Parts: sequence; structure tokens; C-alpha cells
Amino acid sequence: MPRTTIKKGDTVQIIAGKERGKRGTIEQVIPASNRVVVAGLNMVKRHLKPTRTNPRGGIIEKPASLHRSNVMIVCPQTDKPTRVSHQTSENGTKNRTSKAGVNLDSK
Repeated sequence: MPRTTIKKGDTVQIIAGKERGKRGTIEQVIPASNRVVVAGLNMVKRHLKPTRTNPRGGIIEKPASLHRSNVMIVCPQTDKPTRVSHQTSENGTKNRTSKAGVNLDSK
């Protein structure tokens, strides 16, 4: 499995699909299928049967997952989408950095 470049809470921009150009934060990362859920984007309608907890049933909207190749992390300094690299610091810890050299792990 590839190294994780996208984590929960990151601000991302969608670069492909019907939501192209929109930004949001990552709600969930699904590493087994290389997918992410972005809050408020890629909404789908879900039809629910009546249950004991939801006696009326109905139609709800919820965010669907996107493949992680269709999103790019937004650099906090330049406010532009950027690729992510991994660098090891002097004390031996690995950090995610943008290609502009900005540390993405320090928030």
C-alpha cells in the first residue's frame, strides 16, 4: 500500500469530475480502496426504508467517496493545490511537505 499523503482534516481541491475546482476538508480516508470523503462535496441521494429508529424513511443526501487521485492538497502558504513529498528531519521524524517546501504536518 502506498504511503499516505492525504489525512483527515486536510484541505483539498478536487481536480477531476463534476465537482472540479471546489474545495473542502477530508472527513474520512479509506486506505483499502484509495478513496477519500470530502465534506459537503460529491453528494448523492440515499433512499432509506422505514426502520424503528427512522419510522418515516425517506431520501437523505450524504457525501460519497472520491478516488484519492482526484484530489490535491492545498498548500496553506501559497493557497494553491500542490503535490506532497516526504522529508526526514534531523531528529529522524518524517514530515509531509509541499513541493514549495512548506511543512503540511504543522497545523
